[in-house]
Amino acid sequence: MVNGLTRSELKDFLNEKSFQYNQKSFIESDPIQVPHIFTKKEDIEIASFLTSIIAWGQRKTIIRNSYKMIEILDNSPHDFILNSSEKEIEKLHIVHRTFNPIDFRYFIKTLKRIYLSHGGLENVFIPDNKEKDMHLSIHNFKNIFFKKNFPIRTTKHISDPFKGSACKRINMFLRWMVRSDKNGVDFGIWKKISPSILSCPLDIHSGNVARKLGLLNRTQNDHKAVLELDIKLRSLDIKDPVKYDFALFGLGVFEGF
Repeated sequence: MVNGLTRSELKDFLNEKSFQYNQKSFIESDPIQVPHIFTKKEDIEIASFLTSIIAWGQRKTIIRNSYKMIEILDNSPHDFILNSSEKEIEKLHIVHRTFNPIDFRYFIKTLKRIYLSHGGLENVFIPDNKEKDMHLSIHNFKNIFFKKNFPIRTTKHISDPFKGSACKRINMFLRWMVRSDKNGVDFGIWKKISPSILSCPLDIHSGNVARKLGLLNRTQNDHKAVLELDIKLRSLDIKDPVKYDFALFGLGVFEGF
């Protein structure tokens, strides 16, 4: 029993809260609204990736700067990335906190390489069939992303779970791409990855709520905390554990739980 709730009551409570926040109305105040302006798979995943990468700080600022990035890419990110010249890329300019034009230009050049050499973002995240989570895939993705001629400063914008990071932004991006339900928030356009191996995008809000509910004992929001939370959330729903991100985030941000 946790906070007066049995395990069954806790599961019911979290299911109810997940359903409450996993609604189209959630999109209106969340950065996920940015990729929702697109219908083409590649545009959605590129807009999602770029938006998730700058998703720290005030949500209004994140949303505003994400729309700016899309506008800079002529509101057609996939087409821009495939067809832009080196000269055009070198003129790109955006600043979001510590994410600066050097970082943005490298990201666009590297996305171009990934789409031309690997056939897209989804293909560089697909895990081995034996993997029970996405942590190795995220680590491998970072190695692919920073393969050659990269600015050292830019590496900080993609986290690595094997270096102790909770990888909140990448896990959020993966939730957007992989989860699929009828509620219309997450896209579910990546079919080669199972939602059962996703991890919750752990941040200060979801972490604090998880601790209050007895889902997390570790005090730091790091990779070890994600591993602990993975076990607890999968015990509640083995097929779709990260649906509970809506509950933890909603309780923390909207209800001050």
